[in-house]
Amino acid sequence: MFSWQPTATQNMLRLRAAIIAKIRAFFTRRNILEVETPLLSTSTNPAPHLHSFSIGQQPILYLQTSPEFAMKRLLAAGYGDIYQISKAFRDHECGKLHNPEFTILEWYRTNFNHHDLMDEMDQLLHFILNAAKAERITYQNLFLQYLNIDPFGPLKTLQEAAQQNGLSTDLGNDRDAWLQLLLTHLIEPYLAQTQPVFVYDFPASQAMLAKTSAANPKVAERFELYFKGMELANGFHELNDPQEQRQRFEQENQVRAQSNLPLIPLDENFLAALSHLPPCAGVAVSIDRLIMIAVKASSLQEIIAFANNC
Repeated sequence: MFSWQPTATQNMLRLRAAIIAKIRAFFTRRNILEVETPLLSTSTNPAPHLHSFSIGQQPILYLQTSPEFAMKRLLAAGYGDIYQISKAFRDHECGKLHNPEFTILEWYRTNFNHHDLMDEMDQLLHFILNAAKAERITYQNLFLQYLNIDPFGPLKTLQEAAQQNGLSTDLGNDRDAWLQLLLTHLIEPYLAQTQPVFVYDFPASQAMLAKTSAANPKVAERFELYFKGMELANGFHELNDPQEQRQRFEQENQVRAQSNLPLIPLDENFLAALSHLPPCAGVAVSIDRLIMIAVKASSLQEIIAFANNC
């Protein structure tokens, strides 16, 4: 039997529209320009954990996993501070907190670093959710606090922590996969239940598009925002070195090849623009999850007109 009825009520969609209007008001007050960029492109993010939808042949076009590359081209062209509310698409993502088609808020601030952008993200949360001021903790201290292990320590320590907590899986020598397993299963569900938390200074291997720290090249100037046990945002102090970015993209494609995933053609327009990219920081926010928190919904199905098109 066909299920044609919407998954969200009319009243919920009115609340959703009001929250999105309030988000736009936040940026209007700061004189940040709203932009639109293409949802289809001849390239996309090559990160192996991202699965893009593709259409057509010669050239293949990809539905974008975020508007990041095109927005940075606008920054490089001198458009200044910008934001966008748009659809984004990721295959293999479906569930209570995931939908293959979702709504993203992304914004960029010139002459900001990631700490400056955390400050502004905090202001947005207070404006939309009336949330308390967010806590901040480094990635390393997060693991020490919750699991009493150093994420930069021996791989064996990570594997033993997973096994001791009943996470029986074989991820080989993929350190980042073990770290992600521990984070998603043993930390995230208990994180930021009463007030938002910024986790920052991630391993450099987990931040393909961020600057690495001058003080410690093992970490990248990246943050994630958590609230109510959910990841809400992912932000970077943006890398603007085209040679370094090209090398990182090529390394990601090597990993894709080893995993029998299709290679992604490099976005040459984006790489060419990077040498003109001003110092800046950017963040992507899940509007759907933000609305879930605002209206106290328990799943995306409640706040999206037609969810779980999987």
